[in-house]
This record gives sequence, structure tokens and C-alpha cells, in this order.
Amino acid sequence: MVVPSLKLQDLIEEIRGAKTQAQEREVIQKECAHIRASFRDGDPLHRHRQLAKLLYVHMLGYPAHFGQMECLKLIASPRFTDKRVGYLGAMLLLDERQDAHLLITNSIKNDLSQGIQAVQGLALCTLSTMGSAEMCRDLATEVEKLLLQPSSYVRKKAVLTAVHMIRKVPELSNIFLPPCAQLLHERHHGILLGTITLITELCERSPAALKHFRKVVPQLVKILRTLVTTGYSTEHSISGVSDPFLQVRILRLLRILGRNHEESSETMNDLLAQVATNTDTSRNAGSAVLFETVLTIMDIRSAPGLRVLAVNILGRFLLNNDKNIRYVALTSLLRMVQSDHSAVQRHRPTVVECLREPDASLSRRALELSLALVNSSNVRAMTQELQSFLESCPPDLRADCASGILLAAERFAPTKRWHIDTILRVLTTAGIYVRDDAVANLTQLIGGAQELHAYSVRRLYSALAEDISQQPLVQVAAWCIGEYGDLLLEGSCEETEPLQVEEEEVLALLEKVLQSHMSQPATRGYALTALMKLSTRLRGDSNRIRQVVSIYGSCLDVELQQRAVEYNTLFQKYDHMRAAILEKMPLVERGGSQVDGEAKESKEAQLSETALVSTEPQASKLLDLLDLLDGTSGDAQPPPPQDPSPGGALVHLLDLPGAPPPPPSIPNLRVFEREGLQLNLSFVRPSGTPALLLIMVTATNTSGADVTHFICQAAVPKSFQLQLQAPSGDTLPAQGGLPVTQLLRILNPNKAPLRLKLRLTYNHFGQSVQEIFEVNNLPVETWQ
Repeated sequence: MVVPSLKLQDLIEEIRGAKTQAQEREVIQKECAHIRASFRDGDPLHRHRQLAKLLYVHMLGYPAHFGQMECLKLIASPRFTDKRVGYLGAMLLLDERQDAHLLITNSIKNDLSQGIQAVQGLALCTLSTMGSAEMCRDLATEVEKLLLQPSSYVRKKAVLTAVHMIRKVPELSNIFLPPCAQLLHERHHGILLGTITLITELCERSPAALKHFRKVVPQLVKILRTLVTTGYSTEHSISGVSDPFLQVRILRLLRILGRNHEESSETMNDLLAQVATNTDTSRNAGSAVLFETVLTIMDIRSAPGLRVLAVNILGRFLLNNDKNIRYVALTSLLRMVQSDHSAVQRHRPTVVECLREPDASLSRRALELSLALVNSSNVRAMTQELQSFLESCPPDLRADCASGILLAAERFAPTKRWHIDTILRVLTTAGIYVRDDAVANLTQLIGGAQELHAYSVRRLYSALAEDISQQPLVQVAAWCIGEYGDLLLEGSCEETEPLQVEEEEVLALLEKVLQSHMSQPATRGYALTALMKLSTRLRGDSNRIRQVVSIYGSCLDVELQQRAVEYNTLFQKYDHMRAAILEKMPLVERGGSQVDGEAKESKEAQLSETALVSTEPQASKLLDLLDLLDGTSGDAQPPPPQDPSPGGALVHLLDLPGAPPPPPSIPNLRVFEREGLQLNLSFVRPSGTPALLLIMVTATNTSGADVTHFICQAAVPKSFQLQLQAPSGDTLPAQGGLPVTQLLRILNPNKAPLRLKLRLTYNHFGQSVQEIFEVNNLPVETWQ
């Protein structure tokens, strides 16, 4: 006898009436016991009611796995009421992780072959929700037959099921190619929307399908033109736009079909212009269609005038009151700035206005776009706007803004004086947020501009006298005062206001820096060295400087103490050499694009080879520690020591006839390229250690946005030994800035074919990217 239990409605009311969680659990446990007893007794008439209650319990988060087999029994039942609850239970309680889901394959196949539309709909919904790869392979032919059924209800559900099958098993694409061409003639918008989605999935997963459906581009153009020119329809129009969902789907499909295909792009150019000019953007539906149109224009081989129109549409989006639309416009313009720079430049004032948006995400995206728009013609105006923004921007944007201004000034500075003034203003406004190399870059810039030494030291002295809290500014000012303090006291600079400075004032200011609690150890080191250099540049007595230096001989900071002790020794024992030792620094040649690339590469190779020779005795231990594949092969031997006799080196140095031939050059290899980011490998095999291979990894960025937080990691098989050197940086400036380099040392004692696995992680266009790939096409010279 079946124990009486509650009806579904009564169960819901009792659960909702529970005042505590304990009462709710008590009600559910009691009812689950009744449901279990009913399932054990095998009551066929009330099984679907018991399962319906169990599904409600499952929706509340309580365990209901014991109802899985009851779902199978209800699906196999001939009654529609049982099948409806059984299929619903299968969708909720079964998935690919349970083997029980395979048991309903035969039931679904039987229901699909029936002529009852409601039953076929239930089976198709269940298959599209939880169908595994095995089920999709077994039932693909049945679904294909239903795609051409007379009933629009069944056809629509069959199309959606086919989409699920293609996503699960892409190799089934050949089965669904023929029906799709016929379904494009449908007038039912639901079926047409599903068909466009199915074709999109096919084209994304199969090159053959992509080639096949390029023939239907004229038909797709005709469907979209009909939608655009059709008037208001109660059934399909949303905010005055005729079926925007179908329009967006068609535009996405056209974007895929027209990418890198001239003929297809030419066919859809006129239509895209018509959609771009006739779509109403007063509502979100129209804006969505228009944005999808812009993306399509950007991706296909569209006409230049059409691309300008797309940029102008995005410019109008920047004036929209909706923040989401403005953000989408800024992101899209940032992607277009490299290919259509002049067109995007027309909207520069609007982009600059977006910098003052209170929304943090909008202002960050506007900052990235503003930095990408800087060029040699507008660098003065754009830098002024960015510096104004830097003074009032949120703290989390100051580092990006300051770094962007410094990079732009380095690339497009019209004069050295303007470059120095720009960096000084950035250091004064947000010195603590600048990159670590800002101090070195400015000191190199000032050192190389001999005609601006007096101007620079006066500007820096004035800035230091006003504020000593910005540590990078204090470091540059201390260095400059130490180098050119004599020019500061002369007062003969015509480019600045007259400034009379006494020796005592300069020394007092540097002592203030040394004693300030805000000064970092590195800053105190700069100030102490500046005082020491002023001892040879000032006309007065150097006893005050000597006293200050001697005080720091007992400083707790080891670096500062060492400097002070050495300077004291210089005063006491080598005073006659002090003037020569502390003379002005020679001009430093600036690195980067001004250095010839080939000379730099050859110099790096020579330095790397020299470093290898000096570190050979401990190379084996280092390589063992740094092996990335969890252990090394037992037969890997340490590299053989080089011949210690000087004769070989002398013959090699003088290039005498008896010298061994140099190792053959190995061609460079490009292994990665995406959205302007490129990764190139160059190879060197030292002649003295043929088992050792040096790989210089060079990353460059030609896109319109910086690549930040760049990390390159490598792994090799266990028979190799790998050592990674520290990279030169983690930021790749936009539009061909300084590259990031990293040296890999690979020991291959067995001369086995080399395989290299690389993992790249970085941030680009505001998104975090991770790429893992294997390099199998390395030149044979790298291992033979």
C-alpha cells in the first residue's frame, strides 16, 4: 500500500510556510521518504506526480539523484503526461557525467520517428539540452529528416538541436549542409533565425562549409535588405526596428563569410551602407544593429568610404547618453586606430572629452585610445590634454597615464627641450607612479643634450626646492645637480628666469633630502653622490661635505654606508685623484630605435657567448635546477670544458689560417603573431660548446595599444636542460616601441630533435590573453 503524500501544490505551500531552515528540511525529508516509497511500490499512475514533486525539491538544491531511473520509465511510457514530466526530469537530473543518460537514446529515437509533434518537440528539446557526443552521433540522421518536416514547430526545434550537435561533434557538419540551403527560403522568422545560427556554427568549425556557404551571400543580402526596407510589423518589430535579432545574426554571418574574401565583400558593401544610413539609433535595438554593422565593415574587405562611415558611426556613439554604448564605441575605435588612423583622428576632441567621465571603465578606455591617437603632428596638444587629465585622474589610472605620456614624448618629441619639460611635469605631478626606467631615461636625455645642461639643472633645482616627496624627481634632480652644479651657480642661462643660487643653499637642499623621512635608500644614494661631486665643482671649502659624508659612514643601510666609507677614503687617502674620479659623466648613447639593429644583435650574441664561457663550470647545476619538465634525463652530461690553453683563443682572435671555422648562421624564426604582437626567435650555437643552444626571444608590438604584464615561459622534453634568463621588461609599447627580449639556454647533449613549448600571458586591449603553443619547425641547425 502506497503511503499517502502531499500534492505538488500543497508541498509548495508547506515549504514556503516553513519559518526556519530546519522546518524546511524536515518537510522535504519527510516528503522524499514518501516519494521513495512510491517509487519502490511501482505505482504507474502517480509516478509522474511524484517525479514532479522531486523536481521541485531538486530546484531548491536538495539531492534528487534517486529519481533518474524513474525519468527513463516515464520517457518510455506511451502517455504524453508521463513523457512530459520524464523528459523534463531528464533535462534536470541527467547530464554527460551520468552513464544513465545513454539509456534514453533509444526512447528519443522512437519518439522522433513518431508523427506526434508535441512528443517530437519534447525529444528534440531534451536532446539539445543534455545530448552527449555519442547521442548526437546516433541521432544525427533522425534530426536531419525533421529539418524538412512540414510542421514549422518541429523544424524550428530540429534546427536548434542541429546547432547543439555541431557544437558537440563538429565532424557532423556534412550531414546538415544540404538542408540549410533549403531552410534559407523559409518565411518563418524563428526557423530563419535558427538556420542562420546553424550556418554560422558550421562556417566557424569547417573550412569546407565556409567555402560552400559563400555561394549564398547574395541570398543573405536579399533577406537582410527585405528586413531593412520592410515597414512596421507587430509580430517582429522591436522599438521600430524589424526583427533586430535576425538582422544581427545575418550581419555576424556576413562578417564571417566576407572575411578575407574580395568577391563576397563586394557583394555586401551596398547593403551595409544602406543599413548604416537607414537604421534608427534612438533605441537600443537600432544601436545594436548599427554596431553589428560597424563590426562587419571592419572585418571584411570593405571600401575605404564605408570604413570612414563606420568610424563616424562610432563617433556618434560617443555622444550617446548610454554609458554602455560609449564604452563599446571606445573599444571599437581602439581596435580600428591602427588600420584607419586618420579617420579615427577626426573624433579626437570627443575622445578627449571622455577622459573626464566619472565612470572608471570609460575613462580608462578613453585614456588608452587617446594614447593611441598621439602622433608627431598632434603630440603637443595631446600631451597637454593628457597632462591635465593626469593632475585630476583617479589613482588607479595615474600609472598608465604617466607611462603613456612618457612613451609618447620619447617617440614623438619635437625638440629635446620640450621632451625634458614634459618629463619634468610628469615627474612633478605623478612621480611615484612612473615606470622604473623613467629616471634612467631622463638622465640619459639630459646628458646627451649638452646645450640644455644649464636649463635642466635650473628647472630641476627649482622643482626640488618646492617638493621633495616625488622620489623619481628627487633622484633626477640630485644627479643633475651633482653633474652640473657649477652651471647652476653661474646664473648665465638665458632660457629661464634669473635665479641666484648660493653654494650653501644647494648643500642645504641636498642635506634636507638626505635627512627627510620620505627619501628612499636609493634617493639618499643619489644625494650623497651629488654632494661628493659638488666637492669638485664648488669654489668654497669642502669641509661641510666631508662632515656629511662621514656621518653616513655608520648608516644602517649597507649600500649607503659603503658609499660613505668609500667617499671618506677618497677624501683621506686619494684626495689628489678626487677631481679626476668625480669628473662629469661622458655622453651616454641612448638605446632603442636609434641603435642599429644588426649591430645590437651581434653585440648581444658576443656578450652572451662570453658569459657562457665564464659560467660553464656551474652550467650543469643551474640547468638541473631550472628544468621545467620535472626532472632531467639521467644520461645528460655536463658540457665539456673549453680548452684552457691560450693558443686557441689567440689564433681565433687574430683569425690566422689555422683558426677553426665560425659556426654556421641559423635563420631566424617567427613563431607567433596576433593583433600586432609578434614573437621571433634567433639562434646562436657557441663554437666551443656545440651541445649548447642560445635562443633570443624578441617580442614586438605594432598594434595601437600597449601590451602589459607580458610573460613568456618555455618548456622542453626531459632529455634537454633549459635555463631562462630574466626578460628585459614586461611592457611592449604600442606602434613599434622598444621590444622585450629574453634569453633561453638549452643544453642538448644527445643532439636530439628539439621541440619547444611556449606559454604567453599578457594584457592587450583591456583583455587578459593566454596562448600555449608548441614550436616543432625549428631549423635543423639548432640541434644537429
